[in-house]
Amino acid sequence: MHNNKNWRTPGLVLLCGGLIMTLAMGARHGFGLFLQPMSADHGWGRETFAFALALQNLVWGVATPFAGLIADRYGAGRVLLTGSVLYVIGLVWMAYAATGAELALSSGVLIGLGLSGTTFSIVYGVLGRIYPPEKRSMALGIAGAAGSFGQFAMLPATQALITGTGWLNALLVLAAVAALMAPLSAVLAEPDRGDAHHKRQPVREAIGEAAGHRGFWLLTFGYFVCGFQVVFIGVHLPAYLADHGLPGNVGVVCLALIGFFNIIGTYGAGWLGQRRSKKHLLAFIYVTRSVIIIAFLAAPLTPWSAYLFAAAIGTLWLATVPLTNGIVAQVFGVQYLSMLGGFVFFSHQIGSFLGAWMGGWLFDRTGSYDLVWTISIALGVVAMGLNIVINDRPLARLQAAPA
Repeated sequence: MHNNKNWRTPGLVLLCGGLIMTLAMGARHGFGLFLQPMSADHGWGRETFAFALALQNLVWGVATPFAGLIADRYGAGRVLLTGSVLYVIGLVWMAYAATGAELALSSGVLIGLGLSGTTFSIVYGVLGRIYPPEKRSMALGIAGAAGSFGQFAMLPATQALITGTGWLNALLVLAAVAALMAPLSAVLAEPDRGDAHHKRQPVREAIGEAAGHRGFWLLTFGYFVCGFQVVFIGVHLPAYLADHGLPGNVGVVCLALIGFFNIIGTYGAGWLGQRRSKKHLLAFIYVTRSVIIIAFLAAPLTPWSAYLFAAAIGTLWLATVPLTNGIVAQVFGVQYLSMLGGFVFFSHQIGSFLGAWMGGWLFDRTGSYDLVWTISIALGVVAMGLNIVINDRPLARLQAAPA
């Protein structure tokens, strides 16, 4: 019988996985641009939209370990296909949402579920299994850079659609673009995954192994900070700049710059992760984010200071992702990389929920984002301390296993 696995080469899997990341992350990155026009047209407070996006991040995080477990046991193809369908339905319903509850169910629950099946943990699990350890960090960095490219390339297109056709039509176009993820998912299918699973470590043992590892919890708590910082900035930076009198296009340019420099930062993190200690790189990223935020708030706010901030923070934006998943693979192996990476990512999304929601909640009550900026700075310092003491040596069973 012809072996149908041969055409799924590592390069092709990386290409299609990167394209899925480009579409999934690119569409999501522009959601902050819908905050003001949708809120104005529907008469919502800023907290209503912020809560829906916060819920999206929370659902994304809660569902990811389960999506990862299914992908690890039975192959990623069906998970990616299901996630693509949910993503498209969520975008269409979001366009026609008439109440805050409908917005929460569409952009929050459905798109959150869609993201859990189309982004980091699922794609990285496939790449982690198909690439050898000496090439794995770079492959994860390239896939992450592809997601970053989507954020850069699709953001100005989203803004142009909102300006030219209105926010409702813009969401429908994004739904049509997101539908392209479905055919790409076939390339990331793992046909023999179910057979391979029964010959290896039981899932309960894998979960217990991670739960008993101090470094796993330190990595998990540190990732919470990443979620808080990037989602607060991604959702609220355009509104923050507009509140201080800067033109609306400045916020759009800033988000585009974050996406562009994110490409460089994520690829660079994957490259460095093959050559330097991943935990030390993570500690550096977190504390440097805090320094950049302090400098941004201390300097006079102008379009150019905003652009410099966006470029600097963008370089560190998702640089944590290949390093964090790389440590999980390095310590625990790749059999359950999607699931264990999903548990770590859940913490990231709890932080994302709080970053998005608290930004709107505290703004509505204080009229300012100052307190949330302060929290972001403090959390970056905490994350540095958590990551620098992680024990990132492979488990004894991996050291004893044959190559």
